[in-house]
Amino acid sequence: MLLKLPSAVFWSFKLKTLDTEKCVVTIPYSWRTQNPFKSIYFAALAGAAELSTGALCQLVISGLGKFSMLVVDFRAEYFKKANQTITFTCGQGLELAGMLESLNPEGTGKLTMVSSGKNPQGEEVARFYVTWSFKRKA
Repeated sequence: MLLKLPSAVFWSFKLKTLDTEKCVVTIPYSWRTQNPFKSIYFAALAGAAELSTGALCQLVISGLGKFSMLVVDFRAEYFKKANQTITFTCGQGLELAGMLESLNPEGTGKLTMVSSGKNPQGEEVARFYVTWSFKRKA
C-alpha cells in the first residue's frame, strides 16, 4: 500500500477481510486521523470506505481478464460522531462479479458500491456510495 496508497499507510488502515464476497477495512481514531472537532476527519473516513470497495473490485477483476476502472461518483451520509475505531464493510462481491462477467469485450458498466462504517458498538456512523465504472478490454 505504501507505493499505491501512501495516505492509507499514514492513516493506519487495516485490511481485515478480503474475499470474493466482501471487504472489511478499519480506521483507528488517532492523532493521524483526527480533525479539530475530536472525530475522524471525513477524508480519512472516505479513504477507508473507498478502499473497502476498490480492493473488492481489484480482487474480483483479477480472475476475469483485463479491465480499467474509475470512480465516477461518490456520496456520503454521516450519522454519528466517529471517535472510535470505525469498521467499513462492502459486501457486494458477488453482485460485482455478475456485472463484470456480463460485459462483452470493450463493454462498459457501472456499479454503485455501498460501504457501511460502524463503531465497535455496531452503530452505523457513516455510509458511503462509491460508483465505479468498468471497461472490459479485449
